[in-house]
Amino acid sequence: MSDVPLAVFDVDGVVADVRHRLKHLASRPKNWQAFFAAADRDEPLQPGLDLVHRYVRDHQLVWLTGRPERLRVVTERWFADHGLPAGRLLMRPDNDRRAARDYKSDRLRRLAAGGTVAVVVDDDPEVVARLRRDGHPVQLADWVPHAKTLRQAQERDGRT
Repeated sequence: MSDVPLAVFDVDGVVADVRHRLKHLASRPKNWQAFFAAADRDEPLQPGLDLVHRYVRDHQLVWLTGRPERLRVVTERWFADHGLPAGRLLMRPDNDRRAARDYKSDRLRRLAAGGTVAVVVDDDPEVVARLRRDGHPVQLADWVPHAKTLRQAQERDGRT
């Protein structure tokens, strides 16, 4: 257990702008392959980048994302390309289809057992509400409107 408190950040909608990819989820059937294949082209979200850089000075950075594990290399490269520290990267197992709020609550509970969670930053209002109910200090990343398509992908489809 470390004495350095944890700052836990989501990726999509917090530091990575996924709006250009949502078109792949708006139709039926959803094109998950195209949605995830375009992750390397996400633009950075400056408010999120600024917040990460502020916290990383005196916190241990943990990325807690609903992105599937198969995007690890793409995600790590994206962090490096945009000047973000690698931190510890926790990704959803490829076959995990739980709602984002359930997946993240479970992972955060395990993280908190090993250290002090100082802040969790997430863009999903349902994740934020759940983590607050669980007693975690949460900040809603509200610099990009949370699209219905993304909410459905996170909460109903359990895919991001």
